[in-house]
Amino acid sequence: MQQTRPRPLHAPDPYGTPPYGEPGPWAPAPPVQHPAAATPAQGTAMPSPAHGTPMPPEHGTPLPYAGGPMTHAAPYAPHPADQAPVPVEQQAHHAAPPLTGGSAGPGTAPGGPGLNPPPPGGPWQRYDPWNAPAPAGEQRRGTKRGRRLLVAWTAMVALVAGGIGGFVGTYLERDGSSADVELPQAGAESVKRDPGSIAGIAARALPGVVTIHVSGSDAQDTGTGFVLDSQGHILTNNHVVEPAGSSGDISVTFSGGETAKAEVIGHDSGYDLAVVKVTGVRGLKPLALGNSENVQVGDPVVAIGAPFDLANTVTSGIISAKERPITAGGEKGDGSDVSYVDALQTDAPINPGNSGGPLVDAQGRVIGINSAIRSADSGSGLEGGQAGSIGLGFAIPINQGKRVAEELINTGRATHPVIGVTLDMDYAGDGARVATKGNNGGSPVNPGGPGAKAGIEGGDVVTAVDGARIHSAEELIVKIRSHRPEDHLALTVERDGKEREITLVLGSADGS
Repeated sequence: MQQTRPRPLHAPDPYGTPPYGEPGPWAPAPPVQHPAAATPAQGTAMPSPAHGTPMPPEHGTPLPYAGGPMTHAAPYAPHPADQAPVPVEQQAHHAAPPLTGGSAGPGTAPGGPGLNPPPPGGPWQRYDPWNAPAPAGEQRRGTKRGRRLLVAWTAMVALVAGGIGGFVGTYLERDGSSADVELPQAGAESVKRDPGSIAGIAARALPGVVTIHVSGSDAQDTGTGFVLDSQGHILTNNHVVEPAGSSGDISVTFSGGETAKAEVIGHDSGYDLAVVKVTGVRGLKPLALGNSENVQVGDPVVAIGAPFDLANTVTSGIISAKERPITAGGEKGDGSDVSYVDALQTDAPINPGNSGGPLVDAQGRVIGINSAIRSADSGSGLEGGQAGSIGLGFAIPINQGKRVAEELINTGRATHPVIGVTLDMDYAGDGARVATKGNNGGSPVNPGGPGAKAGIEGGDVVTAVDGARIHSAEELIVKIRSHRPEDHLALTVERDGKEREITLVLGSADGS
């Protein structure tokens, strides 16, 4: 490339005198100083080229460095004599980086020494080769690299800052140093409840309910009972205490957690009732007994017990039906353990372990003894298999339970009301038919018994008791067992296709 001489900022005086008395561009150069020693002239308004400030583009093409090619392609510079003088007030705007001095060579005036900047104090600034701007191409490349580095550093700082922030936030949260979350909650309230509410009923009844644990030589069982009096008598089901036999252990646990040993006072499998007694226990809370004759379908009830050994469990429901004739037991096969109950039906959940527990009314009075359930399978007993409640529970009416309990406490045995006849348990027709032969081959009607006195004969079919229809022999037994000995019954009897009304007085037999 053709070398060009540096383009002066303004034309020299043709007579050798710089305009306005300033040193000309061709004046001898002072000794060259190291860039670090150069001191800008005081009071000049021109920024130092050491700061990298280029000439404003509107004033012409930037000058090339001394001794080197032009940075931009430009036409050949005219002779200095052909240029008009530049006024002083415009010189500052046209000032360019001063030219460095040096030996003759490319970029020096012909026949003379290299150009040098004016001495300090003049309008010229000393040229600093160490702070000169890079060529335009290198500037662009440097700018792109700088931008890429800046973007990379920014992304890295953001990632690190985000990670640190997340870690610190998680640490503070786990460490509990951050603000704890506090959820709104109701304040303290009175624990007293309306006496007629389920909670009020349970509060009054629970102190009188106990959990019974029985262990025998080959069986164990868990059931429920309730305190009858201050002497320590407790009523429960016969099938609860039966596994103890004559030598097993029976323990009673009260609602407060106190335990005591108990012994059987009396039991009756026909009624499925038993009485046990604890001694040396103070502060007993007997439950009040209601009247099952006053109970109506739809009345609210509460059942309390230990289903699956979960003591002090409270469930609620209603009376679903009355006078449900049910039979339970029969595991022995000879019928000696079958119980006949004219039961109260309830939908209050009852499960194995509730046996012997109280069914109480809205006043907290016992109206029944929970004894049996109808499960989804073929079982009906409370303690058989893993049957659960499906809303069909049955309780012995407390009127019957009271009479049997009193007899067991006073005599150790309970009496059964009887009519003195043998029933045909295989009869498939409607009603209860009197057998044609007795169990020992004799007369089916006991001579001198209640049935004989009322005029009942073998083959008669009893279709109603006190006006209530019956459909089987079991139902007739249930109806009889719901009364006391010496009670009067009105029976409807069918003979030879004709019905007749008879009245009999119930007799008595010892239970087992």
